[in-house]
Amino acid sequence: MKPEECVEQVIAIAVEAGMAIKDIYLEGSFDKEIKADNTPVTSADLAAHQIITAALTQLTPDIPVLSEEDADIPLSERVDWPRYWLVDPLDGTGEFIAGSGDFSVIIALVEHNRPIMGIVYVPMTEVIYYAIAGLGAYKRSNKGEQRIASRQLTLDDSHSLRLAVSRRQDPQSVLKLLNQPKHCELVVLGGAALKSCLVAEGRADCYVRIGPTGEWDTGAAQIIVEEAGGQIMDLELQPLSYNERESLENPNFIVVGSTHLPWDELLVSE
Repeated sequence: MKPEECVEQVIAIAVEAGMAIKDIYLEGSFDKEIKADNTPVTSADLAAHQIITAALTQLTPDIPVLSEEDADIPLSERVDWPRYWLVDPLDGTGEFIAGSGDFSVIIALVEHNRPIMGIVYVPMTEVIYYAIAGLGAYKRSNKGEQRIASRQLTLDDSHSLRLAVSRRQDPQSVLKLLNQPKHCELVVLGGAALKSCLVAEGRADCYVRIGPTGEWDTGAAQIIVEEAGGQIMDLELQPLSYNERESLENPNFIVVGSTHLPWDELLVSE
């Protein structure tokens, strides 16, 4: 099955999971635990995980599912997967717990270690971002659907970067990584995927992520950003890789909208 043949069904799965999350969020009553990696998980994460994995397995029985909530699969088993679904049932669990509303459902299809389709669904606004390799990136909302493109800055514009930062992050921890921090405009939003989508649609120019994330946090965002004209790279400006290591943890990374800016000069050398 080609991605374009199943994208609407996968969007529907993301929306179904998002509605379940939203119901739990609005009820204000949920269970919370701390996982072995010291990150929180809630009953909303687990409910979305069950919905997504069951639905994807039914839709494509021959394609395995790798979800954040069931990721203890050794590389020896994963390495031979030509295709797999990469899922974060609830990206922004901390924001969910804090009550900001900045969380999303993420589903990506990865083929030969590269995302080829991605969906990011925002339950509280009912906005959908999605992309398919070679077919562009799109945003769907109650205002309709439009193709999105990142903001393409010139070198002369690099002094006025819009930098996406987390609500709960000290902006200085990110600004110190840039050579021209005093000229940056901060765009504040929670959730790694949502900040990447801000870059994809041109509302931010750059998002630097310092700290642990998993491959499920970036898979869908990566294809959305790339199809919009941007790129996601580690801080050595190398592309992120998928399903090539025992660990599924990402390195620190940067999301950029304009790929022709001299990011090696704009980033402070460590």
